[in-house]
Amino acid sequence: MPCPGQSSNLNFYRYQYFRIFNSWNESYALSGEVYRATGIPFNDAYRYADWILTVPLLLVEAVAVLALASNIASGVIWRLTLAAFVMIATGYPGEISSDTGTRLLWGTISTIPFIYILYTLFVELGKSLKHQPPRVQILTRNLRLLLFASWGFYPIAYLLPVLLDGGLSANGVVGLQVGYSLADILAKVGFGTLIYFIALEKTAHDRAVEASENGLPSAAGKLPI
Repeated sequence: MPCPGQSSNLNFYRYQYFRIFNSWNESYALSGEVYRATGIPFNDAYRYADWILTVPLLLVEAVAVLALASNIASGVIWRLTLAAFVMIATGYPGEISSDTGTRLLWGTISTIPFIYILYTLFVELGKSLKHQPPRVQILTRNLRLLLFASWGFYPIAYLLPVLLDGGLSANGVVGLQVGYSLADILAKVGFGTLIYFIALEKTAHDRAVEASENGLPSAAGKLPI
């Protein structure tokens, strides 16, 4: 059963996605067989407000579930959280701009912390895998690959309004929102599921080690329910 804080977070996330849907729905109306702009601008700030909370949280969970030494984990968490905040904050000015050059400029700046986060997850956290149980090593590798694949959607989607039809076209804007939505599903649902199974494996392994040290029957391989 979720604690009150978790319930509040879930309600906040639901609110953000409802607002994204409503804002999109208000911005376009069906005229004949074609959707046309109503003149009410679509507000992408709701999506960025969601990311500014969920992206650092996902990264913190990835580090915390590995149960690294506190002096190592705290440093990695702070650096990843800061990088995630800078990545999202610098991407937003380009997102709301109708100028291609401005979009590319801020997108390039936002890519720097994006690359740093991937480097930290693949190189620095990779060093800790040899100290993890075999199943946790496999799940963590899958977690990093999923993160790389899902996060790879975001810069591609970000550039779609520029790449399609040579400018900020209707096709590009639709492609942008579809790309973001697909990436959100992969990054949040898939990432969260793998985090959950890593936590189960770590718990089962730690219980087996504790039982072995105390001379009790081992429960290794049995995941807690």
